[in-house]
Amino acid sequence: MVPPPSTPSLDSQQIQQFLSSVLSQRGPSSLPYTEDSKWLIRQHLLSLTSRYPSLQPKTATFTHNDGRSVNLLQADGTVPMPYQGVTYNIPIIIWLIESYPRYPPVVYVNPTRDMIIKRPHPHVSPSGLVSIPYLQNWIYPSSNLVDLVINLGSAFSHDPPLYSQRRSNPNPNPPNYGQQQQPPPPRVAAAGYPPSPYGRAQPSQTEDAAEVYKRNAVNKLVEMVHGDIIKMRKEREAEMEGLFSAQGVLRKREEEVNKGLKEMQDEKEALEQQLQVVLMSTDVLAGWVRENEGKIKNLGKNNDSVDVDEVFHCADVLSKQMLDCTAADLAIEDVVYSLDKALQEGAVPFDQYLRNVRLLSREQFFHKATAAKVRAAQMQAQVASMAARAPHSHYAP
Repeated sequence: MVPPPSTPSLDSQQIQQFLSSVLSQRGPSSLPYTEDSKWLIRQHLLSLTSRYPSLQPKTATFTHNDGRSVNLLQADGTVPMPYQGVTYNIPIIIWLIESYPRYPPVVYVNPTRDMIIKRPHPHVSPSGLVSIPYLQNWIYPSSNLVDLVINLGSAFSHDPPLYSQRRSNPNPNPPNYGQQQQPPPPRVAAAGYPPSPYGRAQPSQTEDAAEVYKRNAVNKLVEMVHGDIIKMRKEREAEMEGLFSAQGVLRKREEEVNKGLKEMQDEKEALEQQLQVVLMSTDVLAGWVRENEGKIKNLGKNNDSVDVDEVFHCADVLSKQMLDCTAADLAIEDVVYSLDKALQEGAVPFDQYLRNVRLLSREQFFHKATAAKVRAAQMQAQVASMAARAPHSHYAP
């Protein structure tokens, strides 16, 4: 509906340099976007200008409804709109507000002096503000500017938002309004009217005051409902963020509880194994007591003839070897102690003391090494015996 801009468009490298420059500014002149969103804003604008060169990024002053003015990025240009076999260019401005891209941009239809906004229109307010489902259902971070322009062209193609108005002094050379496919010449004799998706505009007629009031009231209600929807959406999003945060805390606590439960189960299994070992050892000791109970009674009857060396009998060769090694080790320990005493009293010369201690220490070392090997063999035999008796134990769980 409008011709492409007469000024030459920036190439890709110039656009990249421009965006890098304005988004990297610091201080009072910096743009009011968060640092973590500037890279995504740059990517969105680069993708938009690559797909639609007619839209160029700029910086301009945007005035909010409360009167605040702020310097923001905008994409100014035209979007293609197919209508009845002809592609028109609809002039728009896409403002990237401070909360972009977490929240949708603000889109305005930007009619020229020869255009009028259709009233009423389902997606465009009398002020030019655009509201389509894609903007209302904006989802961060999947939503982007390229998909927005595609949805704008699709929505406008069903119901174009602009049409050309009659001129008081028709120009013999009517301006080109951006058709990408040249339509056939109109059959209307009165030339000089700009092409429009609605055809030639009808002469203006005096509108009824009641209809005007009704239309204004409806537009006001629509804007109020739209504001309430946006407010409710923000409240729901805040509530969802709170629920997501609570969900994250609960998941962390669940992991901690599961970890603690696993540790308790491992500790329970270890205690059960220790209990099994204790019960097996108790069973072995009880059997030994039963087997040697008669011997103890016989020793009590013949108390006078008890030989200390005969009180304990080794059950096997390993036990006898362990007893001999332990006795020899302790005996050598006593001899060394006696030699120490004799040396302190001067009964033994020092060189003889060293020679005897060296010989005794060598012998004691061999006895201790032998005892360690015997002890390892006994432990291995005991483990094998306990494993063999485990299935027949009454204490097995």
